[in-house]
Amino acid sequence: MKALRGKNVLRVTLLSVSLLALAACTSLTGSNISVGRTGDNPAPNVVPAGTAPDDEVLGRREHPRIVAAYGGVYEDRQAEIMVARIVGRLLAAANQPNAQFQVTILDTSEVNAFALPGGYIYVTRGILALASDTSELAAVLAHEIAHVTLRHARARTDKTRNTQIVDRVITGIFGGDTSTDATANRTRQSLAAFSQNQELEADREGIKFAGKAGYDSQAAARFLGVMSRFAAFSSGSVKGDDGFLSSHPSTPSRIETAMNTARSMFGAAGGGETDREGYLSAISGLTFGDSPAQGTIVGQRFIHSASKFTFAVPQGYTLQNSQSAVVGVAGDGEAVRFDSAAVQPNMALTDYLKSGWIAGLKAETVSAHSYNGIEMASGLAQTDQWFFRVAVMRLDGEVYRFIFAAKADSQRFMQGAETTIQSFRRTEAADLNQIRPLSIRLVTARAGDNADSLARQMANIPGGRDLFYILNNLFPGDAVVPGQRYKVVASR
Repeated sequence: MKALRGKNVLRVTLLSVSLLALAACTSLTGSNISVGRTGDNPAPNVVPAGTAPDDEVLGRREHPRIVAAYGGVYEDRQAEIMVARIVGRLLAAANQPNAQFQVTILDTSEVNAFALPGGYIYVTRGILALASDTSELAAVLAHEIAHVTLRHARARTDKTRNTQIVDRVITGIFGGDTSTDATANRTRQSLAAFSQNQELEADREGIKFAGKAGYDSQAAARFLGVMSRFAAFSSGSVKGDDGFLSSHPSTPSRIETAMNTARSMFGAAGGGETDREGYLSAISGLTFGDSPAQGTIVGQRFIHSASKFTFAVPQGYTLQNSQSAVVGVAGDGEAVRFDSAAVQPNMALTDYLKSGWIAGLKAETVSAHSYNGIEMASGLAQTDQWFFRVAVMRLDGEVYRFIFAAKADSQRFMQGAETTIQSFRRTEAADLNQIRPLSIRLVTARAGDNADSLARQMANIPGGRDLFYILNNLFPGDAVVPGQRYKVVASR
């Protein structure tokens, strides 16, 4: 649950949404590229050409909010230097040699990239893990630089400030007040909401920038194909329709358009730098999946090592850790959402339950109790289509919430909710010992290896073999090159 990192993202209001807390940056000597790190918040001091003077003010204001909403800054010096060098080359190709851009790697597994007015560019470690060479990352970064220079980012920020987007989970299923806990989801959807024409325009301009910078001009089409495969792989999960993969759909027509654009600009042969080996070296050791500091799912259990709590859901539920919540879905139409909320320290939990944030609450069912020495309150709610069991708990000054939803109440549904609520407790050493952080590792193919034999190294990870093929842009049965390195996901 990334929202819990460094307290809770759900404390933002609608107008302050999008985006939350950073830090400073370190600059490469002689470079106009800053890479986001921790500390203060120096903003770009030269607005990119084609943008308005107040764009820098907008970017400076929204930048810290984005960082907190996406789990903070991911600090990896090798990756930071690589990204900064790519952006420097792209800016020269885009005729922006004097503009100051700040590039931030966000600590989230979400596959995403976006830009803000005034020269702020963001990539996630999730998209770094998915790319396989420098030219693919350059294609993504060039696309985002194009959004800035074409002023798409300004239009999108205006839309974020002025449009209230209905959160599909809270209001569509659970009901409730959108200003309390739907902000992170609304933010990400709105951040990515460029029009189709703007996306195609940024594709074309980005391919031009990347090709002029000397990168493989076909990389954009190639990486769009990889993202399409990853979106299909993720389609059954809670995360599958969020972020870059939904707002930048890799449709066959878009991939074909990107290929044709590259051919028309740089010839059918394409060419240009890929630097696969250099790229893989830069991302070796990159954290993969959820960061333990943001919460870890181990089977039916969620363990948050930073906030020091854990809980377990019944068999039959599949847990997913999204940006703003932990969500569990059962095959028989039941769901549970776990998140955090801002509640005044002197407010009783029973009063908070009755404060109007959950639709259809039956006030007479609200009661106070405690489990495992933790103060709690629970109650029932019902709307036209859903029945809810709701619980809130206060631990170390923070308030957390369970919302269980089903089409109708039943003994089994009640028992499952009660069991989950009663499992909420402080972490113990045995819980923390279950956490096995994952990272990107490199393996070298030997004579006789193929894609299938290398994929078996990820057999102990759910969906690992399919994930291996996607991460390396391979298919079952494909040959591999002896002596060449490939990405695997493994425990640290």
